[in-house]
Amino acid sequence: MPGLVVLLSDFGQSEYAGVMRGVLARYPQPLRWCDLTHEVPPQAVRTGAWILLTSYRFFPEGSVFLAVVDPGVGTERQAVAVRTRRYFFVGPDNGLLWPAIADDGGPLEVVALPIPPGASQTFHGRDLFAPAAARLAGGEPLALLGPRTTVWERLTFHLQGREGEVVQIDRFGNLVTNLPPVPGARAYRFHAAGGAEGLQPEEVRNVTTYGAGRPEELVAVTGSAGTLELAVVGGSAAERLPIPLGCRLRLDPVT
Repeated sequence: MPGLVVLLSDFGQSEYAGVMRGVLARYPQPLRWCDLTHEVPPQAVRTGAWILLTSYRFFPEGSVFLAVVDPGVGTERQAVAVRTRRYFFVGPDNGLLWPAIADDGGPLEVVALPIPPGASQTFHGRDLFAPAAARLAGGEPLALLGPRTTVWERLTFHLQGREGEVVQIDRFGNLVTNLPPVPGARAYRFHAAGGAEGLQPEEVRNVTTYGAGRPEELVAVTGSAGTLELAVVGGSAAERLPIPLGCRLRLDPVT
């Protein structure tokens, strides 16, 4: 049975995601595919990397992740296909793939994807990455896709003590951080820096579920990724707080 191709991009509801699916459908061996998301904010490589990192392990082993958040398309950045212990990753070498690759034990094999003649300079998702993912899902060995290389861009998320970063603002307006919860904390005192000037430190209750807070209350909750989020019960923390994506944030426990 062909492998599963899992698509992630910042293409939103545009035609670009549909065209990549169309390329997959053209291959002689019928392929299975599904969307992880196409709602990564435009050009938000770090958010795409976080979503891939926290999602990839829930898919069948052998899945091929076709990930395209590629503001440097057409430049000298590498295009790569990577084999890890359990999965394959195809996309731009701009940091997008690295956290998931590293989490699965690191790269076992990496090849540079050559740009085919006539490929668009602005749509490698269609002309380069989707064909490579289809070939892998169809069972073609990685070594046949291009020459060996290494991953150049090794993106990491800022985490020093209790200071991390806002890695995602989800569709509910929750401010998702990469900070782990502290057992026994009844509250957290947060302080934002770097893009949230003028925001005063504030203490928020630590709750186990969104529904455990009072309506319109700003709370801290451990989300599905196992990290802390700031949320407004029945509302949007992103609208309440001037904390942008990528902002560094301290969450100190109050016991």
